[in-house]
Amino acid sequence: MYIALIADDNKKELMAQFCIAYCGILARHKLCATHITGKYIADVTGLEIESFLAGSAGGTEQIAARIAYNEIDLVFYFRSTDSEKVPSAAQLDLLRMCDTYNIPLATNIATAEVLVTALGAGSLDWRNLLNPHSDYNLSKRKR
Repeated sequence: MYIALIADDNKKELMAQFCIAYCGILARHKLCATHITGKYIADVTGLEIESFLAGSAGGTEQIAARIAYNEIDLVFYFRSTDSEKVPSAAQLDLLRMCDTYNIPLATNIATAEVLVTALGAGSLDWRNLLNPHSDYNLSKRKR
């Protein structure tokens, strides 16, 4: 599965801890992230992560576009809980794209742990049937 990782500045440490805790599960999948989040996670976990632009420089839009092209199967987006921080149009669009294309989305650690546990148990394998870019569907075309 293709998994996108995004964390607002005050949630990057939490995202790193989450990725360390579930490194065994995440390592079995293809990961992408906004630039700083991806670098931070790769440095502390050793996971291979495809890095996009920084979120504020268009990385969030790049991930949203990949969702629209059915190239992302799961999103972990740890958002700021600061009540004074207003979500950007790109952030709101990312959430809307997940809803539109039925992409499982975790915006907090509790939901992320439920989804990553389900991922580890194989409960999200239905996404492979929907995603034409998945290894499952690519191997079927080669037959």
